[in-house]
Amino acid sequence: MNETNKKANPGRSVRPRPIALACLIFFALVSGSAGLIGAAQASDPFLRRTATVSAVEKVGPAVVSVATEHLEETQNPFSRRGPSPRSQGSFWDLFERRGPRSTHDLGSGVIINSEGYVLTNEHVIRQARRISVTLADGRVFDARVVGADPTNDIAVLEIETDENLPWINPGSSSDIMVGEPVIAIGNPFGFSNTVTTGVISATDRSIRAGQLTFHGFLQTDASINPGNSGGPLLNANGSLIGINTAIFQGAEGIGFAIPIDAARRVVAELIEHGEVHPVTLGIDFQDLDPALREVMGLPAAVAGSLINKVRPGGPADIAGIRRGDVISQLDGRDIRSARQLFEILETTTPEQRLEVQYWRDGKLKITEAIAIEIPENVTAELASRMIGIGLVWRERVGFEISSVRPQSPAALVGLKRGDLLLAINGLALNGDEALRRAIIGLRGRERALVVVQRGRGRYHLMIPLR
Repeated sequence: MNETNKKANPGRSVRPRPIALACLIFFALVSGSAGLIGAAQASDPFLRRTATVSAVEKVGPAVVSVATEHLEETQNPFSRRGPSPRSQGSFWDLFERRGPRSTHDLGSGVIINSEGYVLTNEHVIRQARRISVTLADGRVFDARVVGADPTNDIAVLEIETDENLPWINPGSSSDIMVGEPVIAIGNPFGFSNTVTTGVISATDRSIRAGQLTFHGFLQTDASINPGNSGGPLLNANGSLIGINTAIFQGAEGIGFAIPIDAARRVVAELIEHGEVHPVTLGIDFQDLDPALREVMGLPAAVAGSLINKVRPGGPADIAGIRRGDVISQLDGRDIRSARQLFEILETTTPEQRLEVQYWRDGKLKITEAIAIEIPENVTAELASRMIGIGLVWRERVGFEISSVRPQSPAALVGLKRGDLLLAINGLALNGDEALRRAIIGLRGRERALVVVQRGRGRYHLMIPLR
């Protein structure tokens, strides 16, 4: 039969070819098998137990809700207006100020040892008169503050109970990879033990809020919201690699966490001393301006801070650093200004080893320096050098200015002997330790806001620093 006759008889049956028939049978079998496998996976929980599920089961019981009660109103540069009074002030929202804080705040935390120590953020428990924690299993306990450090935004609480508590060992953040999956657990807006997932978006981020700048933060797109502060950030293995700390106002998918390696050093100081003692490398330094760069013959791309004094026997001296060297990197972070160098030192703990990269005679060198606690007798020296005043303590009065150096910053704004120095940058000077911390906190700053009393009048003055 020719081709024309085939088309003219459409009703005539045509037998399928053997190969086509075999293909149809094969696809039918494959489709049926896939359906059976899919059904088996859906019904078998072991096949749905992903790394995330295992991590949450491992760490979830150790995550707590931290509730605080306050006596007075405060203003938190990181806080945001929340839709619920319960959640207001419980999490930092960068670059936004708001009005009075609510009476009760919520945050998160994670139990890090068998003694019931809870790692959380300092801003979660700031100025709280009462703190309670609620476990995932519903148990509620009072907690006390072991220590808190606002510079690093780390606090350690102790749960007041003899009962057995779930806990998890802190992991390591030294090998974190950009793009690796992470898990956040916390109590956003009071919804306890909420789990979200994402990836590490970036490392070593610097963020600024108010007068504080924080360096070395992890950035993640895991959804975190008010109430997540202090909660754990986990890797796919369920290891604690960070503490969720901040969200970026007006943005989605941009959150920040403190690397656990940095938090671990602070925690050790807080448990041992109740605070983190400020440190020094035994150097004074200044910004590197274009004229100095040209005179020193540095490459155009080199930024850093110029060393103008090295104290004999100090950490920098022992490490081989000399006057005239330019520090371009500290602890793996590029240095762009003197202020940035101070900010990194503010988050450093005593006995911490720091890799220092510096330029000398046009050559890049690398050394290691060990930070030491600032000596207690340094207050008078710094007050004289930076502000130009001498201070004496008067019982029931406070710190009285005993001397003013001519042509000093203090003299230029009109301070006189007999004036009382009441506060520096918002820190009330109620004793030697408060004065020491306030003066040390002026390092690297361009100006200071002071409160001075003369007679019955009180004055706020902005003093330029040297």
